[in-house]
Amino acid sequence: EVCQLIHMSELLTFNIQDGFLEAVVRGFRSSILTQADYANLSQCDNVDDMKMHLSVTEYGPFLQNEPSPLATTVLGERCTEKLVDEFNYIRCHANQDLAKFLDFITYQYMIDNVILIITGTLHDRDTEELMEKCHPLGMFDS
Repeated sequence: EVCQLIHMSELLTFNIQDGFLEAVVRGFRSSILTQADYANLSQCDNVDDMKMHLSVTEYGPFLQNEPSPLATTVLGERCTEKLVDEFNYIRCHANQDLAKFLDFITYQYMIDNVILIITGTLHDRDTEELMEKCHPLGMFDS
């Protein structure tokens, strides 16, 4: 009976503690491309056709200011920016346990960035060029 009371109190406070973030994640989930979207994208002949098809999805706004012809590198950069922005938004609103888990996800990117900088420095690469190649999820706070 005590366990039932504890469980009921957890249910009563769920929305207070986690409801907002759950709604945000559900919103992000609803913006994932559908099978029909992928079918349309697979019919595209070039990147500008992809931009046109993406413009009617949740991914449209982040490409609307990009001039044609759209380069594949720009498309990849904008997709990565969108991912990182959404990840950081969730990270900022997460409780302590979830924030720690999300930090664990970024560690691999941090390690990859450090290896990239060390290897690039050993081969006399330009530091600015190396920083541009670093993944945004692996950037250290400084």
